[in-house]
Amino acid sequence: MERQARTLWAAVRIALGWLFLWAFLDKLFGLGLATPAGKSWLAGGSPTLGYLKGATAGPLSGIYQSMAGAAWVDVLFMFGLLGLGIALILGIAMRLAGYGGALLMLLLWSSHLPPAQNPLIDDHIIYALTLLALAASRAGDTLGLGRWWAGRFKGWLA
Repeated sequence: MERQARTLWAAVRIALGWLFLWAFLDKLFGLGLATPAGKSWLAGGSPTLGYLKGATAGPLSGIYQSMAGAAWVDVLFMFGLLGLGIALILGIAMRLAGYGGALLMLLLWSSHLPPAQNPLIDDHIIYALTLLALAASRAGDTLGLGRWWAGRFKGWLA
């Protein structure tokens, strides 16, 4: 792959990583953009309750609504956001981040069917495909610690 393409994939990786890390930080501390301070995770709020209770729709909404606010769902969601953010920004564990992030995006996509703007595709599908492409293209090797990480870990952690 050409240097310019590798650099662009690295920029996409870092930007997407910041998107996930910011979502984690906002929900953890209630920085006032998507999450008010009084509803932060540290203040006792649930990072999943509002969305899963009120924004889900379609054939799977009952399943998602039944999980709203459950501690195990909050923990998995928050650690997923944190892990994705760190992995993508640093360029480490790209295979795990790519597949895990794509799974998270597919779950979010399936929580509101059909999508509001298009009968099939929405931003969650685009993010899922992008995460898979980042993993497949070894995007962590450019402007990241991907080569170093891959030398120490094998399989899903690579």
